[in-house]
Amino acid sequence: MTTKLFYEDPYIATFTSEKWEQATDDANRSYVVLNQTAFYPTGGGQPYDSGKLNGVQVLDVEEVDGEVRHYVEGKLPEEEHVHGVINWPRRFDHMQQHAGQHILSAAFEDQLGYSTVSFHLGQEVCTIDLNVATLDHEEVRTAENYANNVILQNLPIETKWVSEEELSNYTLRKQLAVAEDIRLVMIPDVDYSGCGGTHPSSTGQVQAISILKIEKQKKQTRVHFVCGERVTDALREKQGIMLGLTNALSAPQSDLVEAAERVLLQSKEYEKTIEELNEKLLSYEAKELLHGADTIHDQKVVQMISKQYGMKELQKLAKMVLKKDPHVIVFFISEGEDKLQIVCGRGEALSYDMNLSLKEVLPFINGKGGGKKDFAQGGGEPVRSAEEVLIELVKATLD
Repeated sequence: MTTKLFYEDPYIATFTSEKWEQATDDANRSYVVLNQTAFYPTGGGQPYDSGKLNGVQVLDVEEVDGEVRHYVEGKLPEEEHVHGVINWPRRFDHMQQHAGQHILSAAFEDQLGYSTVSFHLGQEVCTIDLNVATLDHEEVRTAENYANNVILQNLPIETKWVSEEELSNYTLRKQLAVAEDIRLVMIPDVDYSGCGGTHPSSTGQVQAISILKIEKQKKQTRVHFVCGERVTDALREKQGIMLGLTNALSAPQSDLVEAAERVLLQSKEYEKTIEELNEKLLSYEAKELLHGADTIHDQKVVQMISKQYGMKELQKLAKMVLKKDPHVIVFFISEGEDKLQIVCGRGEALSYDMNLSLKEVLPFINGKGGGKKDFAQGGGEPVRSAEEVLIELVKATLD
């Protein structure tokens, strides 16, 4: 069914379709095709419109094989006509963002000579990619100020369907991707672009543009920005964060950076102190373990099952023990709710192959791991108790 599109008039929030069909696609998604619609299908960097058809929620709108498909939550009631209702807040937000993109792209090109190569209208933030490797702060301010001045002038935003021959009458900002059904969006003396998206009727309705950040994107620069109500939302969010930080750091807004840096420095110092204390604790633990070492088959063995230490701590502890006594073997197991972790090693005066011993035991716990002859580690599922695994590990090495 050929669908007549009404979304070029962005202010249509309700409409009626006299003919309609409902079907399912290859993914078993239910969709409706209308003979006329005001729903905008995803395209040109702009997301689809949401809303309802005869009270049924529209989940997605796509143009597939020349037809506009309205993917819906369920089967529409058997009625002669379909009444469509557009989610107006979402539609108007998209209008603001898309028109804002035209203005901002024109600002970068007119003021700085940087053209836009792509555009994405996100749920919270919009982006454009510019064909320039870097942007400095002054350039960002220049483009942003120019764009907001265009908004302040409340210039008309016009749309016009033209033929390829008529294009010579306009100075287009970018090359067109189509040769037929050409729709121009025009802001006189500011921007002339081929575009099928929805826009308000004047720049003043965009309200404001705010550039949030820039980032390098290969050989291009990505500009993150918001327009309209999103500017107010972003300001409100940031203000809430600022108030929270001023209270948490007991510092005025102007001193927040310095206060945060001071807290981070203190945190690093605390982390260093904690690490030093942990090292001392592990060193003390190593001495105690050596003092309580067992003798098995005339071999000095340090063995331990721990619910306190993880793999990293056990590795450190094992190396401390082996450094203190080159004639000892170490078997450590960390016992957690959902895994067992094993560390085993031998002093440099011994010749046992600890990697081989570990690999003989790992199948008991469906485990993986490995290492060298003098030191190995691994882990697996607690399908056997830590005590049983420790016994098997000792047997694999000393029997």
